Amino acid sequence: MGFPINFNITGGEVNDCTAAPDLLDQRPDAENVIADKGYDSKKVRRKITEGGSKTGNKDMDWVLYKYCHLVENIFARIKHFRAVATRYDKLKRHYARVVAMASCIIWLPM
Repeated sequence: MGFPINFNITGGEVNDCTAAPDLLDQRPDAENVIADKGYDSKKVRRKITEGGSKTGNKDMDWVLYKYCHLVENIFARIKHFRAVATRYDKLKRHYARVVAMASCIIWLPM
């Protein structure tokens, strides 16, 4: 199913690999990082190895690969909220609050 844990609001022109190190700092205890090609950069790999984890995909871990769709499911569930999908807010902090509220509502049934 997938549940949002952390998020970082950036501009549309910001590359994924630029924002990834800040997001990784928020979860220093993460054992696995599942990401797509947009996050494959030397800066992100260096950040992952600093945390004590290994990078690379020498042997494809198909068990972890099955969880990649959870990230897309989170985006789909958050976009069910009209204020998130349409983004009427002009300020970043207001939009971040709307996303946080949507994330809390998603967590409520747990």
